[in-house]
Amino acid sequence: MSEVVVKMEGISKSFAGIKALDHVQIELCKGEVHALMGENGAGKSTLMKIMTGVYTKDEGFMYLRDEINGEMRQIEIKSPLMAQKLGLSMVFQELNLLENMNIGENIFIGREPVGTATMIDKKVLNEKAKKELEKVKLDINPSTSVSSLSCGQKQCVEIAKALSFDARVVVFDEPTASLSETESRTLFEIIRELRNKGVCIVYISHRMEEVFELSDRITVFRNGTYIDTVETSKVSEADLIKMMIGRDLEEGKKKGSAYINKQKTVLSVRNVTIFPNSSPISFELHEKEILGFFGLVGAGRTELSRAIFGIDPIGEGEIYIQGSKVHINCPRDAMDVGIGLVPEDRKGLGLILGMSIKDNMLLSKLGQLKSRILNKKVLKEITGTYIDDLGIVLRDENQEVKELSGGNQQKVVIAKWLAMTPDILILDEPTRGIDVGAKSEIYTLMRKLTEAGKSIIMISSEMAEIQKVSDRVIVMHEGNITGELSIEEATKNSIMQAAFGGIKA
Repeated sequence: MSEVVVKMEGISKSFAGIKALDHVQIELCKGEVHALMGENGAGKSTLMKIMTGVYTKDEGFMYLRDEINGEMRQIEIKSPLMAQKLGLSMVFQELNLLENMNIGENIFIGREPVGTATMIDKKVLNEKAKKELEKVKLDINPSTSVSSLSCGQKQCVEIAKALSFDARVVVFDEPTASLSETESRTLFEIIRELRNKGVCIVYISHRMEEVFELSDRITVFRNGTYIDTVETSKVSEADLIKMMIGRDLEEGKKKGSAYINKQKTVLSVRNVTIFPNSSPISFELHEKEILGFFGLVGAGRTELSRAIFGIDPIGEGEIYIQGSKVHINCPRDAMDVGIGLVPEDRKGLGLILGMSIKDNMLLSKLGQLKSRILNKKVLKEITGTYIDDLGIVLRDENQEVKELSGGNQQKVVIAKWLAMTPDILILDEPTRGIDVGAKSEIYTLMRKLTEAGKSIIMISSEMAEIQKVSDRVIVMHEGNITGELSIEEATKNSIMQAAFGGIKA
């Protein structure tokens, strides 16, 4: 193992009386990829934010190896800028770029090169920014506005910004959550090159396959406590899961197609066009079915869900519920006929961040309550049920939803629509940013819903999730349906062939 760069011991941190970290520890070494794993709320991001100066610790010690004499010395990180100057950078799960500024200005904000008359030297700024962009393989003009970039390009700009401080340690918090497969592969290549140059990478992710592919060592937290640090090559996925959740993961047997009522079509979509040049789409959803939708970025899956839910117009297409034609011109129309939508963008579309957990969960339900006088006991029973069923980690239900971790926010969005008890539920990337234990809980809940007579459309970019949860799979490519597969036919090869447009429906 290489030399230790950062050592943290006995670190504790509380928020509003709730202990987020309880005497945890970690050692980070030069030239390694160190995965940090645990369920949502385990304290992973909190520890890294302490290391990078976003939070201050309540207890414990932090040591940093001196680059000149090589000695470990105790240090107090008092601000993000101080951490960055010491070579400790973090690429956050929620990107922190200023959309109204260009790439170069974002990379060197607060450190802009100054020319004559104390004016920013834009030529030098662009030259320096271009060199940083080359490190992350982003061939784009530094004067380009950040608002015009794709999610993957923004991620690269964030990495370039982190590396511009001559980073010794770079933390990636759920870096592939919003990236395509191609963008993720580019990121992995960058991470490997950084490791080869001696940079320590801390990789926070719920995606097991990424952790096993990239990491050298893994540290596991559970409920704010340190569990263990292991070499990746000497641990199995089952071992990791047990460390993370404290028990073996109980995977329920897949019920599958035999339990679907194929004689009853609950939703029929006919001749809906997603993109101007794509062919009309038609498909059916059966009672008690989980219908998986897979496709690469730009396939049109989210656009299809928005059309069904009334956010975007369907043009000349038609929608039938239980055999009767319905006119869905807005989300309220969709809700009135029993359709719910858990959107991909939980913060922008799924939640009102300044409101409480309770109020967010009840938003969709209020229109169904017949009495104008709200019964607090009934409302508390509704919220309490889904808080327990989904395992939402919270201080209390009146806590503002913006204070929750990303995974727990996602659970609140799901709970909001479950409270409405829709007959048809569309889930767009339902487990994005959610840990393995919570994923299992959501899968179990989805199956319980279908057993009770509900029907589900699940949009997912995770191949394993599509194969594991779906009863039938529809694959899209550039706004067209290019494959419709039974779960027995839905192999990785057949799904990917259709995703690239190789199978014609």
